[in-house]
Amino acid sequence: MTDKIPVIIDCDPGHDDAMALVLAFANQKLDIRAVTVTGGNQTLAKTLRNAKNVLHCLGKQPLVAAGADKPLCRDLQVAPNVHGETGLDGTNLAEAPWSEVKESAWELTHRLIEESEKPITLITLGPLTNIAILLSAYPKIRRRIKRISLMGGSVLAGGNWTSAAEFNIVVDPEAADIVFTSGIPITMCGLDVTHKAMILPPELAELKQHGGRASKLVSELVDFYWIFHSNQGFAGAPLHDPCAVAALAAPELFTMRDMHIDIETRGTYTTGMTLADHRMWTKAPPNASVCLDLNRPAFIRLLIDACKSYG
Repeated sequence: MTDKIPVIIDCDPGHDDAMALVLAFANQKLDIRAVTVTGGNQTLAKTLRNAKNVLHCLGKQPLVAAGADKPLCRDLQVAPNVHGETGLDGTNLAEAPWSEVKESAWELTHRLIEESEKPITLITLGPLTNIAILLSAYPKIRRRIKRISLMGGSVLAGGNWTSAAEFNIVVDPEAADIVFTSGIPITMCGLDVTHKAMILPPELAELKQHGGRASKLVSELVDFYWIFHSNQGFAGAPLHDPCAVAALAAPELFTMRDMHIDIETRGTYTTGMTLADHRMWTKAPPNASVCLDLNRPAFIRLLIDACKSYG
């Protein structure tokens, strides 16, 4: 395939981030120029280590850069109750023998966008701090960003970190506000679709039976990740972050609706809420294509086939 989509992935691994990396690096439609990392599911030191070790496990060594260790103007919230103390509890990866680049996440992203002949698409899997800093430091760069495919928020499903807000958005709502008001086209994969993107026991069994390195990694990640979600009443493990990869690489699997999204930054009970304009009259102009449903079996097949492609 000659006309690949040039992509930079910003992440905070995290079990579902790791699975998103597995999916992204196996997909022949994507040309991944770099992976940047932020604090989120765990502290920056841990998410950076996790990203490098996952990539090393997959036999990949892209440019990797560390970004923000905390939100723009808040203390960092992490999620050890979901991802464990390492951020990738349940697996034991070998240490990557190579180092990240010396540039910051936003410096590297800016340079690669400027050097690219084609506009770059950003896939964002964590809090949007790195992207907000990029857009604030280099405001002219937004015209060279084709799209942002992000995991975050919800429009109908409520929140998962608070009653109103999803984790990635509430960790840094000010950053999310900068991104959603940037004018850059956005594909939003929120809880409305990611809670439907579950891997179920028969599919997990197929991965375990295959036994390849990526299949082993993903099955170990799902086994741990399932613990939290089964306690929340889920029939399987929802794969949040891989949705942002699949929505770019295989958009035909998703049902989307163009909507206007505002980010609440000051609410007493609603900080981090992604407020969608559902009105049938005097609507605000859309700023996001919001994923509301997906072909779950085809989505899981995409992930399983990606795992098997690593051998």
